[in-house]
Amino acid sequence: MLSATSPTINSRLLSLPPETLSMFIKRAEAELATRKSRNRLAEYRPYTKQRVFHAAGAIHRERLFMAGNQLGKTVAGGNEWATHLTGRYPDWWDGRVFEGPVRFWAAGVTGESTRDNPQRILMGPPQQEEAWGTGAIPFDAIKGWERARGVPDLLDSVIVKFGGGGDVQAKESVLSFKAYEKGRRKWQGETLDGVWFDEEPPLDIYTEGLTRTNARNGIVMVTFTPLEGMSDVVGLFLTDADIAEMQKGEAR
Repeated sequence: MLSATSPTINSRLLSLPPETLSMFIKRAEAELATRKSRNRLAEYRPYTKQRVFHAAGAIHRERLFMAGNQLGKTVAGGNEWATHLTGRYPDWWDGRVFEGPVRFWAAGVTGESTRDNPQRILMGPPQQEEAWGTGAIPFDAIKGWERARGVPDLLDSVIVKFGGGGDVQAKESVLSFKAYEKGRRKWQGETLDGVWFDEEPPLDIYTEGLTRTNARNGIVMVTFTPLEGMSDVVGLFLTDADIAEMQKGEAR
């Protein structure tokens, strides 16, 4: 067997006409770029605050990632969800670990915001079905999906392969997308391993989502930019000292 770095292979390539060699290189580069885009999870390297957020999941069922716009909150949430859904835990991972397939929800304020934020980060561009698999969930881990009704390009659920490899058959995780606007009743009934709130939910929705995870000792994450001030949900995660420090900052 010859490897790609074999002297024989290299000499054959170098003997090709320049035009043919250039075309071969471009095709190889395009294939490499495609493979990379379909496995972004393997490339994810969190910065310090993201890493701390992930690690906290090992000891806390409820977590909040509160920061300004474009600071990687949703990216962190999406990559954590993809990690748990697939069971592909990297060497640096020191957060919560699930030993088997999971049932997760990911939610936003409306169907449109759920599609444009958590779904986009997890699956890829919502309006380009051929690009689904270029988000945090690797292309080869996506087994199937079901579209939602009423909102163009919004997905209702995704079946994700968990584990597998060699002679081991992959199992199946289930990811469903939700919206706060549907009301608390749409959040009842399910038993889940995790709920991800992207943007701050109303307190009753947050409480109902947390309840869904109680039986399995699941996890709840909230990733959002604080636009509502000191809301009930924000207050759940802050100590009196935290609140006093924030009030000092506002007074300056």
